[in-house]
Amino acid sequence: MMDLLQITNDPAFARRCDALEGMRLFVDLERLGKQTRQAGRNTFISAHQLDDVARVKTALRRSRLMVRVNPLNPDSADEVDAVLAQGADLLMLPMFANGDQLRAFAELVAGRAPIVPLLETAGALATLDDWIATPGLFEVFVGLNDLHLSLGCHFMFEPLSQGIVERVARAARAQGLRFGFGGIARLDEGLLPGRDVLAEHLRLGSQAVILSRTFHRPDEAADGAESFETQVAALRQAEQQLAARAPAQAAADSARIAAVIGDIARTMAARPAVPPAGTAV
Repeated sequence: MMDLLQITNDPAFARRCDALEGMRLFVDLERLGKQTRQAGRNTFISAHQLDDVARVKTALRRSRLMVRVNPLNPDSADEVDAVLAQGADLLMLPMFANGDQLRAFAELVAGRAPIVPLLETAGALATLDDWIATPGLFEVFVGLNDLHLSLGCHFMFEPLSQGIVERVARAARAQGLRFGFGGIARLDEGLLPGRDVLAEHLRLGSQAVILSRTFHRPDEAADGAESFETQVAALRQAEQQLAARAPAQAAADSARIAAVIGDIARTMAARPAVPPAGTAV
């Protein structure tokens, strides 16, 4: 069973997640450079605060709490200490560019919590073999949103169809590390439907995925047909079905999904570029 990662700073919702099997809660403190990096894109920029770590942690009984800190910077030592004091179980480092940066972060953590490096830059990908054996790592997570931008791709899932994600998965397995990537929408939603994304997770042996921000809709009743709990149950059922595929079927599905990704990427590449607000045309 894969870990389903839910980003939230709401203790009440965290308790609902904690009641489900195989959930991992996720508080997101990353700020540095993110607004500039993702300007003009419909992406999530968190407003979570340090105190949210303890608030969510106290709501949990069995799920682990992961915290994404800021990229390595002069204040990282203080941030790591503060997040650990608030009860974080796992620390995620975003936007590192090479092994030296990841090793420096690992030295700051000093074995006090497992580390999840978020591979989302071309530099981190190019130096994968240099840092994959860094002591203290728990899981390698591929962040497709920033990675595809760093690689000059047009569609978030292009690194999946290009074999890049599979290469990282193999490297992680060779080191005995867990592996995960990207985000997932509800099964029949998303430009690339959640069911297809899940199929690739199962083919590659992924053990973690972030639930997209549209997966949980606060206005839906907790006991309704479209509730978060119902949608998670549907995802789990599909997970079991896809895991039971014969290798030939998984390969055929992967080829079809790669073709879909290629079509979407070509369509997106053909669209005229929209300049950021305030930019002279």
